[in-house]
Amino acid sequence: MKTKTLLLLTILANTAMASDMNATEALKIKQEGIKYIKMLGGALKTELKAHMKADKTGLSAAGFCASKATSLTEEVNKKLPKYAKVRRTALKLRNNSTNPADDLDKKIMNEYVAAIEAKTFTPKDIKEVTIGDTTRVYKPLITTPICLKCHGSSVSPEIKKLIKEVYPNDKAMHFKEGELRGVIVAEIKKH
Repeated sequence: MKTKTLLLLTILANTAMASDMNATEALKIKQEGIKYIKMLGGALKTELKAHMKADKTGLSAAGFCASKATSLTEEVNKKLPKYAKVRRTALKLRNNSTNPADDLDKKIMNEYVAAIEAKTFTPKDIKEVTIGDTTRVYKPLITTPICLKCHGSSVSPEIKKLIKEVYPNDKAMHFKEGELRGVIVAEIKKH
């Protein structure tokens, strides 16, 4: 009986240890994903702030997004390890060719929208989903007043013209403050 009890305790201890190691590994992946999200988000935010400061109309910022946001995303990805990448996407896309959302992205974003509507949302709600050998870390992007210069209902005629020229199939308009604009997603493969 003592041997069976000892064996059972050993199995339970090993299971608990494995669970702790899995939790520790998951936390490391999440932290790594957040680091990559901050790299891309920080780079984009820095550029947008500089353009908004230089031109309060928002036209310069809209021009930056149209001409440089995709290449800036590529630059950030070149700095990441080969097993990782970071990207942006949304339910209402401005650029269908570079930022498409897949079914998982849409599911996560719809969860954020539901939480916003239920008033249970917090901007610090980072979601983590593992499928196979890849973990995705999602950070929500919430509209602020500055976002509305290019994504709101009262966009200037100059910005509307630029958007129509560059993004003929644009759907990223008519947002209100506090709505989900999209997400930044870090994808990390097991290595």
